Amino acid sequence: MHSQAIIRKSLVSNLGRRYVTRRCPRSVPSYSVRRFSNIPQGASPPQGQDIVDQAGAEDEGGKGKNADSEPNFRSTILKMLESAATTFASIAVLGIAGYSYHRYYKYLILEKIDNAFKPGDPALEIAGVSPDEEKRLDTEHWVVREEQEKIDRIMSGAIKGQYYLLIGEKGTGKTSMLLNAMRKTNGESIAMVEAHADLEIFRIRLGKALDFEFHEDYIGSLFSIKGPRDTTALLDIERAFNKLEKVALRRRQKGERPLILIINSTHLVRDDEDGRDLLEMMQQRAEQWAASNLVTMIFNSDDYWVYERLKRYATRMEVIPVLDLPKQKAMAALHRFRKQYRGEDVPRDILEKVYDKVGGRLSFLNRVAKSEDMMKMCDHICETEKTWFLNRCWILGEDMDDDVMDEQKYSSAAMVLAKALVDREKEMEKTYDPEIGHILPQMPLHEARQVMTRADFIQSYDHDNIFTIDSKAMVRADSVPMQNAFREICSQPGFEEHLEKTLDRISAIESLGRTREVTLKDLWDQGKYRIVVRDPRGRESGTIEFSVAEKEDKDKDED
Repeated sequence: MHSQAIIRKSLVSNLGRRYVTRRCPRSVPSYSVRRFSNIPQGASPPQGQDIVDQAGAEDEGGKGKNADSEPNFRSTILKMLESAATTFASIAVLGIAGYSYHRYYKYLILEKIDNAFKPGDPALEIAGVSPDEEKRLDTEHWVVREEQEKIDRIMSGAIKGQYYLLIGEKGTGKTSMLLNAMRKTNGESIAMVEAHADLEIFRIRLGKALDFEFHEDYIGSLFSIKGPRDTTALLDIERAFNKLEKVALRRRQKGERPLILIINSTHLVRDDEDGRDLLEMMQQRAEQWAASNLVTMIFNSDDYWVYERLKRYATRMEVIPVLDLPKQKAMAALHRFRKQYRGEDVPRDILEKVYDKVGGRLSFLNRVAKSEDMMKMCDHICETEKTWFLNRCWILGEDMDDDVMDEQKYSSAAMVLAKALVDREKEMEKTYDPEIGHILPQMPLHEARQVMTRADFIQSYDHDNIFTIDSKAMVRADSVPMQNAFREICSQPGFEEHLEKTLDRISAIESLGRTREVTLKDLWDQGKYRIVVRDPRGRESGTIEFSVAEKEDKDKDED
């Protein structure tokens, strides 16, 4: 007990001294030390445990707390490393998540485009014909053309290594043949795009056909200040073709047939700088894909200028002209249409009369078959075509104003060409064949431009469905009713004189615009100019008078 008291006194003195030196340098307060022990009262501490060791432990614990409260270099470094590790881990997690989403998004794009070429196509759904009705349409409604078999082989992938241009007049059945071939394969490996003059609308339609959103559904666009798309429509179309090429490569590795991409109504693309760039880009892709058997592109056009544009760089392009039906097939189609729509068996003589008026244009035959009075509908179609031609190209004669000269140049050139075709028809040995039907007069394109004395109008006439230019560069009337309208107009009494007066008036206005009149006001009211002539020494050698002579009377001239 005596030894424990001595140890306690020394411990108290040491703790007080330590506290005074560290905490209270100015004053020394008095402290009382209590010892708290978990040992129950009356029990002795465990053997081997020393109170000095406990005090030392308490002292070291106080040092640790003081060390934690006072930062040093080691603790600062540890905290910096901890913060850096946390930041790096956060960035790594975000980076891995973003990269994973980016890879998944690219994979999803290719899967969506590949899904767009699986059986079923929006074009078939819009047409409103189910696969169950296909057989009935083929046997009761559809008219099988000579070109149908080849288009079927192209759509089924039997023909590879080329791309195609379908060219023909409006209403000859080009789009219907493509849709019919798509029905036979249920749209498998086929996509159809409707062209448009606006590149933005064309971009949207291409994305709809390929199921491609042009990265507008990318989640990164939510954090972009410039918006989801900072580019042009042409670049977006190029990106869509890049994705399509990747899908085609994957399908070729699997041994599947080439994809089919149809650009319908290509003539709606404007013939300007942007439109020509679009056609050039699509043709480059068509050439490349045809050479590698990846994608077969089919262009469908009503106008000749598309062929002229594609002809420049075409090496693998094949042109498929689509013309009106010959007489026998046209009559068979009309008989089938009439029986389906009206349940009537039309006599052969009525069928021939209808063909003589409207020819073998499928759109005209379909309208005639649906009407109650077929002959009345034929007359209505012919009158409509004539009215369209007159409203677009009628001439005004010698009394026209000079403000309409540009429009009259366009109209008079069309009338001159129509008259030339009518005159050529009179010189033809045969204009109608009992088996083939109508043989319309035609002339080469360069000759038509020479007749009109203008080379730029013929494209507008083709676009307005007044004249047409086939794949062989032959110009003729757009249809049989239009040729009938030419014939009626040119046979009117006084038409040639009216046309000549219009042309003379146009020439007079042009001549007046090229003529400049110079007036000397000093010569008015019998004014004169006196010119003095001097020799090299400056001496006057003579004079010259310049004046206006008076007009002689008409009576004197007659005498």
